[in-house]
Parts: sequence; C-alpha cells; structure tokens
Amino acid sequence: MQHKVVSHEEWVEARKRHLVEEKKSTKLRDQLSQARRDLPWELVTKEYVFEGPQGRRTLDQLFDGRGQLVIYHAMFNPETASEHTSWTKDSACPACSFWMDNFDRVLVHINHRDITMAAVSRASVDKIEAYRKRMGWEFPWYSSKGSDFNFDYHVSFKPGGQEGEYNYREGPIGMSEAPGASVFIREGGKIYHTYSAYARGIDIVNVAYQYMDLVPKGRDENETGEMAWLHRRDEYAD
Repeated sequence: MQHKVVSHEEWVEARKRHLVEEKKSTKLRDQLSQARRDLPWELVTKEYVFEGPQGRRTLDQLFDGRGQLVIYHAMFNPETASEHTSWTKDSACPACSFWMDNFDRVLVHINHRDITMAAVSRASVDKIEAYRKRMGWEFPWYSSKGSDFNFDYHVSFKPGGQEGEYNYREGPIGMSEAPGASVFIREGGKIYHTYSAYARGIDIVNVAYQYMDLVPKGRDENETGEMAWLHRRDEYAD
C-alpha cells in the first residue's frame, strides 16, 4: 500500500484543511437529523401480532413500556433459504448479524433514552431463539411469521415475485427478504410510523463501519459494496 508521506508540519496543514470539510459534514448531518425528526408521521391502523419467547405480542407491547421503538428487519426466513440466499435454515444473514452485533451492547444506553430496540424476522421463534443464543445476544427478537408486518414495511416479498417496492421504488426483487430499519412512536394511546430506511440508509446505525471509515483501508470493500470479508462472529477462522 503506497501513500503520500510528508513532514509533520505538512501533515498538520493537510489535517486542518480536512477538518474544515469534516465540520461542514457534521453540520449537514445535524441538519439532516433534524429534518428526519421533522418528517410527518403516519398512523398505524393495522393490528400486528408477533411471537416471542413469552408468547404473542402486539406492536404496542414491543415498546416494552417506552415511548419509542426501533425495529431492525433481519433477513432470516428458513422457508426460503437456499444456496442463493445469505441466510440459511438455521442462521440469519451474516450482514444482518453484523448489524445486530453493533446494537446489542448499547441497549442499556438506548433504553435510558426512552427507546426500545428489537429485531423482527420471518423465522419461527424456536429458530430465532436458537440463533440468538448461539450469537450471545440479549436484545429482543420477534417472529412476524403469519403477519403482514414484513410485507407492509417492504422487507419481505412473495417467493417468485419479479417486481416489488424496496427503498421507496419499484424494481426487480432478487430475494424474499431485504434489510431495513423502521421507527415508531407511541403517543396518546396511538402508534405512529415515523421513519424507515433500507440498503445504504442503515449504514448510519453500524458503529463498526464508523471506525472502519477512520482507517486508511476503509471498509476494504469493492465498488459494489460486496462484503466477502464478512462472517458471522463465530465463523472467522481465528
């Protein structure tokens, strides 16, 4: 890896110039975050029911007594698993597992900001629990099997379907599951959907990526963002 090497004085000057651009980016990010919070809400009118280790739970119960809920849509559907899917009959998608690794240990902090974080997948409860325990995760993870939830929030698609809506546009759908995150708030006894993000839109909640973006090699992925380097936490050779 060849890179330009300069004196300390030149290094400091270059760093100061870059700091100006970083500050612009920080201000823009703050503005985008405020604009996101200012987006209109939509009332959730459908009664969704999920399955967890303790039995059936409504969307309202997923809030676990808090006012805000973030759901990570994890790609895990044993019924559609094949050699062509990133998930298997017993394991969630490795990329989704990477994302879930990132929020598992910060739950205590998030919870103290009136936010509940949970994952939802089409897999059955027993499959989800077996994999969650294998990964050593503590966050709640529910099954939406038999519910329209994944389909209504555009992260699951009918097997064999050629077209579908993902990331706010219609197009070819290659798999039955796709990743995303959805946000809800509970006010006045009602639940509102405030935000959903998909594809690269969920990069901002991946803490590991923020560290990778600091180092010289970056994410070390190709131009299409392929993640051949990535494995489930217990599948690395070392």
